[in-house]
Parts: sequence; structure tokens; C-alpha cells
Amino acid sequence: MNAMNFLEPEERVALRKAVAELAGKYGHEYYAKKARAEEKTDELWAEAGRLGYLGVNLPEEYGGGGAGIADLAAVLEEMAAAGTPLLLMVVSPAIVGTVLARFGTAEQKKQWLPGLADGSKKIVFAITEPDAGSNSHRITTTARRDGGDWLLSGRKVFISGVDEADAVLVVGRTGDARTGRLKPALYLVPTDAPGFEYRKIDMDIVAPENQFALFLDDVRLPAEALVGEEDAAIAQLFAGLNPERIMGASFSLGIARYALDKAVGYANDRQVWGVPIGSHQGLAHPLAHAKIELELAKLMTQKAASLYDSGDDLAAGESANMAKYAAAEVAIRAVDQAVQTHGGNGLATEYGLGSLVTAVRLGRIAPVSREMVLNFVGQHSLGLPKSY
Repeated sequence: MNAMNFLEPEERVALRKAVAELAGKYGHEYYAKKARAEEKTDELWAEAGRLGYLGVNLPEEYGGGGAGIADLAAVLEEMAAAGTPLLLMVVSPAIVGTVLARFGTAEQKKQWLPGLADGSKKIVFAITEPDAGSNSHRITTTARRDGGDWLLSGRKVFISGVDEADAVLVVGRTGDARTGRLKPALYLVPTDAPGFEYRKIDMDIVAPENQFALFLDDVRLPAEALVGEEDAAIAQLFAGLNPERIMGASFSLGIARYALDKAVGYANDRQVWGVPIGSHQGLAHPLAHAKIELELAKLMTQKAASLYDSGDDLAAGESANMAKYAAAEVAIRAVDQAVQTHGGNGLATEYGLGSLVTAVRLGRIAPVSREMVLNFVGQHSLGLPKSY
């Protein structure tokens, strides 16, 4: 997709169709059953990996598809639209895969990228801390040198999927010998490393992926655990955050599509006083409103992905934040209206909507809060004074 053509390439259209067929074979009933039983969607993840869908954005030389984040975002959107949103696609192939492909050493790429591409390995991402909130400059997880090794200590919170991951890409900080200040650095930490512990955080979200608090107590890492250059870590970090926002937007878009499709189907089939309930403007107009907002958010998401894949990180940052914001808002609207359209059935388990109420609310909070997006737009897009 370029600036003058709003039609996706034929290859991506075909990719969407193939992914939709795969995800539809499993469907929301499978997804919800797994989530309620506290089980993983391993079968769907493994099949998507074998078919090459999880690694479409990764380099071909490491088993990936050699495409861009726009194609991976399309995969996630179709997964979510079929009622099977795979949250770890946001972190493992998108954030971590992108960072390793761009900044990893030859050995790191060889060790990890083939597994990320075919789904046989998962790496999750840890940046959030209990006392730092959205302020990444207050991260206290610290690495110090010990001979040729690193010792990493600190805490992280709300880290997705640690229990099913082989490693965690941890955002820490190291001391700058010149200035004495701390600067960001990225480390690959195996989940079985001595001194690394994680504890599940109980959540009111029905999902197969769990959230965890991490505790790192002088975790000893070899020198090669450092990803990229120690002095360039902030640029490397943001190389992964734009894909995170684009994928977060696609996650929300897919759920919005799923909810809207369910609502429209019900509004056409359900009859009261001899006519389909969708013939009443009280239901038709809110659904039409959601459809309009959905298309607008999708265009912004595609713009962000196109800019990112073209190498324009600065412009992609603005669009990715806007896309994440817009997609989260329409997902909330679409799910809420789908529940309302179904009436009492909207909260009945068999209709597959009630559990989405809390799931879409997450989009306003993560991977960056709605308020921080508005701060970004106010400062960087409008030129207003920094407000925090």
C-alpha cells in the first residue's frame, strides 16, 4: 500500500484469506474454551507457525517471509476477526523479532529467529515496572559488569506469556562510566536462568495468555546476552515499540470486526414485532457508526505499517500512536454495541461477546495508555508544551 493506492497488494489479500480460513477452522469457541480451562492455544499457534504466518515479517534467510510489519499486522487482524486473537504475536515475532532482525548479532539471529518464525520458540518482552509506569526513564532494573558477564537485577510487572516463553527480552539500564548516569540496554534472559523468577498476576480477563510479575536477583548473563550496541539501546528500543503499537491496533481492529459481524448477523436474524431488529435506527445507526470508525482506524493502521516498512520511523511513530488510539476506541464501541444489540444474550457465554468487554478495555491501557498517546500527539504533532 502506497500513499496514492488504498488497495492492499494481491499477496496480502491472499494472505488474509488464508489466515482467515485457518483461524475460522478453530474459531472463538475453541479460543474461549482454552482460555476458561487455563490452557494455551498451542494447536493454533503451531499450525500458524508451520504455515509461515507467524514469521511473515522476519528475514527469509532465517525462515521468515521477508515481508514487513504490515503483513504480520494483517495476520493478527484476521486471527482476531475470527475470534482467536493471539496476543503473543504482538511481542514474540513483532517486537522481539524486529529488534533481533535489525540489531541482533549473527549468532543471536541464528539462535532465535528461525524458531520465532516457525513458532517453535517464543520470546516475550519486559519493560514495565511497578514504580515507573509509563516513564521508561525511571526504569530501575540495572545491569552491571562482573568480569566478562552481566549481573541483572530488578522487577517487572504485567509481562505477557512468560510461562510459555523460552526467553525474555528485558529492558534494563547500565551505568555510563563517563557521566555516571544510567542508560537503557536490552538483554536476552532465558526463563530458566538462576535468579530469574516469575509469579502470575490474577486478571479478570478471559484469555489464554497470562500476566506475570518478574523478579531478577543478580541474574548472571554472558556478554552475548546484550542485544545490539550498549550506547544505541534507546533507538533499538523504539524500533520495537512502533511495531508493538501497530500490532496492538490490529489486535483491536480484529476484535472490533468480530463483534460487529456478530451484531449485524443477530440484528438481521432476530425479529421483534414481525421485523428484524436491525431495521430500527436505534440499533442500525450505532452499528453504522462503529463501521465508519472501524474503517478509519484500519486506514490509519495501514498507514503506520506502510511508513514503518518504508523506514520512516519518525512518521511511523505518530501514525502508530494514532492507530493504536483509534483502534482501541472502536473496539470498545463495537463490543459494547454488539452486547447491546444482543440484549441479554450479549452476556451469555454461547454468544461469545461478554468476555470481550474486559479484553477490549485493555486496548486503552496497553501497550501505552490513551492519555500518553494524547500527550504524544499534543507535544509532537501539535507543538504544544510538554505536559508531563
